[in-house]
Amino acid sequence: MPKEKAKAEAGARAMTADINKRDRRTARTRRALSDALVGLILEKRFDSITVQNVIDRADVGRSTFYAHFEDKEDLFLRGWEGLLDSMARHIAWENLRHGRFLPVAELFQHVQEFHEFYLALVRSRKTALLFRSGQIYLSRSIEGAFAERLAGNPNPKIPVSVLASYLAANMLMLLKWWLDHDMPCAAQRMDEIFHELAMPGLRAAMES
Repeated sequence: MPKEKAKAEAGARAMTADINKRDRRTARTRRALSDALVGLILEKRFDSITVQNVIDRADVGRSTFYAHFEDKEDLFLRGWEGLLDSMARHIAWENLRHGRFLPVAELFQHVQEFHEFYLALVRSRKTALLFRSGQIYLSRSIEGAFAERLAGNPNPKIPVSVLASYLAANMLMLLKWWLDHDMPCAAQRMDEIFHELAMPGLRAAMES
């Protein structure tokens, strides 16, 4: 039995190592493709970029590309969704009723680093897709987290789906305004503005 147990444990460790290795390889491939697309968007309009351009730049095979993404728009949106996912994971739910709880400043600061890329998206007329898909995706993320957080508690006055949509829409609206006006104030100030506008209504909605 001890030998069988040791053999089973060794097999499990080998399987875990193999999965981790494949995960790292997948992450590297996706990053290479994403970086390639970003570089190409900085150089020319999105509509003129082909999948072949992307895989040539990333030095990745066509079959590998389609194993990860449906098309170039799927690749384009996955990176944005990953950023929104990261933001949703850092919501400070303990501050839900009292103060700053959405990491708005962190999102704005990250996007600020890619302002040149944003301007390239404006030239490619892709910002409408970016914000439309972002609102849908972020609303779902916030709604799911809301529902999990509030499980077993009285329902808020306003449906959770409405609250999530309201928060996502207003945050992304402020982000678009900020970028379109060449970031006239610090990301931290935009964070304060968002919470100053959102918190009174949210507190009222959360009252049982």
